[in-house]
Amino acid sequence: ENIDIGGPTMVRSAAKNNASVAIVVNASDYDSLLNEIRDTGGLSQATRTDLACKAFEHTAHYDGAIANYLGSQIDAESAFPRTFSTQLKKVQDMRYGENPHQNAAFYVEHDPKEASVSTASQLQGKALSYNNIADTDAALECVKSFQDPACVIVKHANPCGVAVADDITEAYEKAYKTDPTSAFGGIIAFNRELDAGTAQRIIDRQFVEVIIAPSIDATAKAALERKPNVRVLECGELPQHSIPELDYKRVTGGLLLQDRDLGAIAEADLTIVSDRIPTEAEMTDLQFTWKVAKYVKSNAIVYGKDGMTIGVGAGQMSRVYSAKIAGIKAADEKLQVAGSVMASDAFFPFRDGIDAAAEAGITAIIQPGGSMRDDEIIAAANEHNIAMIFTGMRHFRH
Repeated sequence: ENIDIGGPTMVRSAAKNNASVAIVVNASDYDSLLNEIRDTGGLSQATRTDLACKAFEHTAHYDGAIANYLGSQIDAESAFPRTFSTQLKKVQDMRYGENPHQNAAFYVEHDPKEASVSTASQLQGKALSYNNIADTDAALECVKSFQDPACVIVKHANPCGVAVADDITEAYEKAYKTDPTSAFGGIIAFNRELDAGTAQRIIDRQFVEVIIAPSIDATAKAALERKPNVRVLECGELPQHSIPELDYKRVTGGLLLQDRDLGAIAEADLTIVSDRIPTEAEMTDLQFTWKVAKYVKSNAIVYGKDGMTIGVGAGQMSRVYSAKIAGIKAADEKLQVAGSVMASDAFFPFRDGIDAAAEAGITAIIQPGGSMRDDEIIAAANEHNIAMIFTGMRHFRH
């Protein structure tokens, strides 16, 4: 009943007849069109062709939304339409893509609802690269997880340092301390306004590609201007809760769609499966590292203590090697693993990961559970006097 038939028909008809007709579907074009008419006495064919393209883009977007909606009503068993249509608008051509031999461009949704890299304003610096945008998105999405002042440093889409503190200066200091080597040339995200003191510490200490925060105060902007190549972004106020949307992953000849991973746990959702109950401090750090592990590429292992990451093991084919790498990274930076906690994005298939954690000095572990060998895993934790919590929720990230 609410589907407009006549309007889109007239728009398409006018667009088809662009040799004689200028069809305007967006009020933002009025000023430039009036200026052209005033200056030249009419509209060029190039302008009319551009307007026709915009008209067909407009009706395609409208028809796609209708098709998606009706398609989702046909199959009550599925949350997804039988065909999927979407339309994004290009906002930037890039020098190259992930690698110099690849062409690339950045497209955004017509009306992004959530503060993100897509909505951010760039205050200074060189144009964002393909990798800059991907890494900045990873950093910002991770820092959104925290209510306390937080800092996330990302390198190659993986958090290499994450911390929460009473203020963002301390959070940055702690996050940087995790892995100063990897932080070089990284992306830094905050969930609070960036102040001059924190900005100055960053640029005095390290080379950074991108800094993103909800806002940048005037004195911080002045400080950052002394490093004009640093890309500085303001993304606007972060949401209390992220918006449920779809994630896309391209495969050759197709597209995978899934719900955005917004799964979160509260303390009431946790199940203590070990003989030893975590201390209050361990429980706080377990929940902190669990949030971080969600944004680390699988297999993901995160060591943490006192609101900061101690070591991060990312992207390994076996979970035990991710655990070993987290320990190696901590040792390289002379951070004490003993007394730290560990988060794993998925269950432990064998006890070797628990044994490696115990050898490193881990005292508490948070993981989804669900392995065929959960009994052996729990027994290993008890053998090492490690407190263990099951979340019942996995967070693979590929």
